[in-house]
Amino acid sequence: MRLGVDVMGGDNAPDEILKGCIAALPKLAADDELVLYGDRRVIEETFSERGISDKRLTIVATTEVIGMDESPVEAIRSKRDASMVVMAKDASPKNENRLHAIVSAGNTGAMVSAAQMHMRRIPNVVRPGIAVTVPTFAGAVVLIDVGANIEPKPVHLAQYGVMGAIYAKIACNIANPRVAIMNVGGEEAKGTDDIRLARDMLRSATGLNFTGFVEGRGVFDGEADVVITDGVVGNVMIKLAEGLSSGIFKALAREVLAIDPELASRLEPVVKSLYAKHDYHEFGGAPLLGVNGIALICHGSSHARTIMNSITRMKMFAASDINAQMSEQLGLMRISDEVSA
Repeated sequence: MRLGVDVMGGDNAPDEILKGCIAALPKLAADDELVLYGDRRVIEETFSERGISDKRLTIVATTEVIGMDESPVEAIRSKRDASMVVMAKDASPKNENRLHAIVSAGNTGAMVSAAQMHMRRIPNVVRPGIAVTVPTFAGAVVLIDVGANIEPKPVHLAQYGVMGAIYAKIACNIANPRVAIMNVGGEEAKGTDDIRLARDMLRSATGLNFTGFVEGRGVFDGEADVVITDGVVGNVMIKLAEGLSSGIFKALAREVLAIDPELASRLEPVVKSLYAKHDYHEFGGAPLLGVNGIALICHGSSHARTIMNSITRMKMFAASDINAQMSEQLGLMRISDEVSA
């Protein structure tokens, strides 16, 4: 299996990205290939310093990097030799020896644009969306979309429900995931015309366990397994959850330490275990569902552990039939590719 990694993308690139790649090597099969895109000198120096020599590692030298603050579409058009762009080209269905999966912690908008431009869409998909697995005290919840589509049309939201349900079955082992749309209330009359239209589409979807609307607090109460939202709300929500989760654990540790240092010492393993279960680094990258291939997008602040886990997840998704399932199920919704994207 050929797996591509954007070494230059992310706040902690290239050091943490390369550390993650090295950590992932024991998890790869003998016939796997990890293709690294970026500055050849930097990559080779890092491997030399760490004594890394592995035939499964391949370097594709690139000369440009897309910054986190650059305009996505302009960047991928003007920086044709950027690590992210070259990697996406090599994942194109047109290539006979294409990459089976790719991952980047770089500019999210640029990664979405590059993947859509070069990998294209699978049949019956109108607009791809990013699906994130959100850890809650009620279990894992799939949130889609979290940044790929900030102004979705009803058909996009409806398709996200179908794709998210299939993803939840494969990634979270949920046999019959409950699907709901994020709304300002659970009542039938609440929400915009687009949200209500998407609801009606989802109700008619074959084999989908659609439960209607869900409010923000319901997500963490376990009222749904898949939550559909637009890219703005989804992105704000996961970052708010990450910040709140981290803040709660840190505040708890400080309070216990101030009251009883001995108790704090005994509770430390418990707090660390809970934090690990609610740490996004454990889930690796988020897939851009709907593109023709496997494309994972990591948090900009990703560390080595995030990349290592993403590489493992790439293998799992590439070995599954997730794209075939999504295409088939979406075809049953009778939504034509002619619908405006």
